Amino acid sequence: GIGQPLSLLLKMLPTIKELALYDIQGVEGVGADLSHCNTGCKVSAFQGAEKVGEALDGCELVVIPAGVPRKPGMTRDDLFSINAGIVKTLCESCADICPDALVHIISNPVNSTVPIAREVYRKKNVAGAAQRIMGVTTLDVVRSNTFLAQHANVDVNTVDVPVVGGHAGKTILPLLSQASPKLNVSNDDAAKLTERIQNAGTEVVEAKQGTGSATLSMAYAAARFAESALRGLQGDKVYECSYVESPLISGVPFFASKVQLGPNGVEDIFEIGTVTEAEQKGIDELVPELKASIAKGVEFANQE
Repeated sequence: GIGQPLSLLLKMLPTIKELALYDIQGVEGVGADLSHCNTGCKVSAFQGAEKVGEALDGCELVVIPAGVPRKPGMTRDDLFSINAGIVKTLCESCADICPDALVHIISNPVNSTVPIAREVYRKKNVAGAAQRIMGVTTLDVVRSNTFLAQHANVDVNTVDVPVVGGHAGKTILPLLSQASPKLNVSNDDAAKLTERIQNAGTEVVEAKQGTGSATLSMAYAAARFAESALRGLQGDKVYECSYVESPLISGVPFFASKVQLGPNGVEDIFEIGTVTEAEQKGIDELVPELKASIAKGVEFANQE
């Protein structure tokens, strides 16, 4: 899954002083293995549900990649029945033990699991949680940057594409017209690139022929987002895209867009800005699906 490669990348970050690994099984061996890497980050492993409190104690950032991955023919929403319960349980522990920590949600379907997390914190009356609970959509940005750079034959390190909406299929909307640097992309090419970005996860699932989903690229993206958030905690102004509680679209309480990260988590949410006719159509079309996914998550969180 995502957890092992992500743990390795986080172990390499100089901003992380201690990495606490938690899982219901198999994590002690991973912890032992990682602890041999000669970086300054201390590694602890906590195995079993009874250890979750120890794992979370004192955390400033919690990253949740837990759950089952997609297999061929599955949508992210097919994972709901398993992953929703895992996220709800973990977030209940986070709200009790480290309520001021940032929470990064990777577990799919992100469009529903982030609202679940937010609802858990709301019910426990945790102040400021809306700023600290973030859905990790960085992989959509990473893919957009990669595919656009390949298409335009430019250095990928210079490319930045904002991605708005959500984190599943048609709800993923790269705003190629707002890409930096400004690149001339025809309407036809923009449509093809958008479709590839939206289906990139399925591209990997099919290429792995049933053995898994996008774990390495997701781990890379999640580590990048974690590093940005930690820089924000240290007082830097950092800009990323993330799926968060948002006022941008009326009637859609969660939305992915460019945000500013800082000491309190999400310090600012930026307007969508000027878009092309095709991009506006994409926004209009994704809203009903996103609203349904959010409602599904909120309903699940409120089941007793």
